[in-house]
Amino acid sequence: MTTVQSPPAPPTAIRPRVVARTGLYAVLAANVAVVTFFFTQAGFASNALIVLGRLAGLYGALLMAFQLLLVARLPWLDRRIGMDRLTSWHRWTGFGILFTLLAHAVFISFGYAESSDMDPVSQLVDLAETVEGVLRAVVALAIIIVVGAVSGRYARRRLAYETWHFIHLYTYVAVLLAFTHQVAVGTTFTSSSAATTYWYGVWSVALTSVFVGRLVLPLWRNQRHQLRVTAVVPESDNVVSVYMAGRDLDRMPARAGQFFLWRFMTRDRWWQANPFSLSAAPDGRTLRLTAKAAGDGSASLRHVKVGTRVFAEGPYGAFTALHRTRPESVLIAGGVGVTPIRALLEELDGHAVVIYRVATDRDAVLYDELRELAHAKGCELHLVTGPPVPDKLAPAELARLVPDIADRDVFLCGPPPMMNAVLGSLRELNVPKPQIHFERFSLAG
Repeated sequence: MTTVQSPPAPPTAIRPRVVARTGLYAVLAANVAVVTFFFTQAGFASNALIVLGRLAGLYGALLMAFQLLLVARLPWLDRRIGMDRLTSWHRWTGFGILFTLLAHAVFISFGYAESSDMDPVSQLVDLAETVEGVLRAVVALAIIIVVGAVSGRYARRRLAYETWHFIHLYTYVAVLLAFTHQVAVGTTFTSSSAATTYWYGVWSVALTSVFVGRLVLPLWRNQRHQLRVTAVVPESDNVVSVYMAGRDLDRMPARAGQFFLWRFMTRDRWWQANPFSLSAAPDGRTLRLTAKAAGDGSASLRHVKVGTRVFAEGPYGAFTALHRTRPESVLIAGGVGVTPIRALLEELDGHAVVIYRVATDRDAVLYDELRELAHAKGCELHLVTGPPVPDKLAPAELARLVPDIADRDVFLCGPPPMMNAVLGSLRELNVPKPQIHFERFSLAG
């Protein structure tokens, strides 16, 4: 049994997610205002279409820089907003970039064609051939269109993750091409020294954030902590726990409920990163993950040898006690989604009710640990078994198990269908949205 070295902070009226979200919105709004100011200061072109095209291009460039911030995996944002929500914002920002840059190309082509004898397509070809930087912009737009097409729900469901991710990486090429286009021909970019300094500052912050969050920080943490496998323990026929130790783990900023991207440095799996939650609260000495065999990566964990070097990216996720709003809580787990719930139970103070939903008793992974923890902390534990239909976590059933559920924080983790059903039940029971905490495994960029 692991123990938490320092007690968690009590619930607070300050909502970290609201603070971070409001801060991001404010930063974006302030930059929109600055871009608009520099645009008007530079003066207007001879026709309205060119004016609209240039403005759309500037807003597209700003959205590209903002999107880089969303995918940078900066700890301060991730802990408060969560990787799944940042990924969702990243997706919608991507479509915003696609539409603004398409508008930029269309308006510019039609605008210049209006003052020449060419049709819009010929005008665009002429600009690409004669104006420095325009051809790079056309290539960038083509890349963004392809990435946007494969990011649609229909295409995304039919592509392997590795294929989708490989195509997605070309977005960084598009960003660099678009930036060089802006430097070469952007009238607003060169209209004043203040505008030039501003745009260089925007792109520097965005690119530095990605460099630090995605490369420097993971490399530094792994060099510092030197994680290695200390034990591999089968929990059932298809579930295994992996224990790891390293240096200075008491200084690793991980919390119960968070996950890492784990790379086990074996000859056949070093290149593959899999997201697994911590299944025990970090105690400053060891880390533990518990995974169900759902693919080649998770199935191979059973065969990882003691002493194997581990490269861990993270910790990630906002599914932590940082977001508590009430002194008492309900923890609802489904299947192997019990892993972050078990870790949270270890860390949470105050009275808690744990509801563990599985098909059969044999599927109740880590149940003995849950029972010991619940007994030691004076918490209630309910093991709910049976087929999906009828719904045993319907509103009436939840109200029976936890009559005061609307007065508690609810932490939820499990398979997507189960989570969606429970979220519907919580809405029917009038559980306030700020008291509902859940997270899905989603990684932007």
